[in-house]
Amino acid sequence: MSPAPEPSGTADWYRHFGTIDAPGNSACYAEWSLGIADDPELIRRIDGWPHTKRQPLLMLAAARFLGARISPYPEFRRFLDSRWDDVSRIVLSRSTQTNETGRCAALLPSLARIAAAERRPLALIEVGASAGLALFPDRYGYEFDGGAGAVTRLAPAASPPGSYPVLRCATTGPVPLPAALPAVVWRAGIDLNPLDIRNPDDVAWLEALIWPEQDFRRERLCQAIAVARADPPLLVAGDLNERLVSLAAQAPPDAALVVFHSAVMAYLDAAGRERFRDTIALLAAGRGCHWISNEGHTVILQQDGSSVVPEMDDSRLRGRFLLLEDGLPVAIAGPHGQSLEWIEAAST
Repeated sequence: MSPAPEPSGTADWYRHFGTIDAPGNSACYAEWSLGIADDPELIRRIDGWPHTKRQPLLMLAAARFLGARISPYPEFRRFLDSRWDDVSRIVLSRSTQTNETGRCAALLPSLARIAAAERRPLALIEVGASAGLALFPDRYGYEFDGGAGAVTRLAPAASPPGSYPVLRCATTGPVPLPAALPAVVWRAGIDLNPLDIRNPDDVAWLEALIWPEQDFRRERLCQAIAVARADPPLLVAGDLNERLVSLAAQAPPDAALVVFHSAVMAYLDAAGRERFRDTIALLAAGRGCHWISNEGHTVILQQDGSSVVPEMDDSRLRGRFLLLEDGLPVAIAGPHGQSLEWIEAAST
């Protein structure tokens, strides 16, 4: 799900994925990742790729894209031997552009309270947007389960049931759940290589990025693609640090602008992350932009050893994401939006 914690080597990277990220989400990926970590020959092959191409999810998704079945590690290893050149080709030509709509459940409370505070509809920009499916939080349904029978259900008013995915999220703490979905009047995204939901290969790649046993995520992916095809968002290709300011200038001035991202900052170096924060500060001062960050441990521990959120213990996340509003931590979220633990002292 994220690049290797530095200064770990490739084997440690796969072992981390197999012991922290995958358990509870995919027994298959946990077994495969630990098998790879203990397989020096395979680690040697992976080390032949550029560092940014060695992440476990990219390699495993490439194999799944080519037809690797859920299986014990020895069978998977034989598959890799028989298709290694093809796996390498996919790894080198693709990237981990998981477009997980479930993350909208983690983002929704923040988006809704921004809209309520501003008393305006939202204009959304997602950086690292993939196919732009997370740009439709107002078009999806939600079930927030607070336990003990306390379930909050939200649905888009103008859409019939079954025409949109329903995102389920277990909540703890004083999550500021809205009474209705916020209005979104403009949506756009930036990605180095935006995926086209009208392209069968791009859709197949999105499906391959879903972890093997999680069929419910494939079903909601198909529903989200149908929603996006009915009203495609504006997607621009390029570096987020190069395109953000010009794209923000296109947002309607009477809407509350929100820039958000999930599992993106790990792919920038320390200088790139600092530049992004500076750009957000510039937009906040000049445009009144809000910023929602939904990232794993690399949002805390930077390459240069600094800590963006010194009050947060990295070990508390353990494979989960830290949700920040305008730089302040408010919640810990499941990586696919399946849970939301509100940690803000007092929600507004």
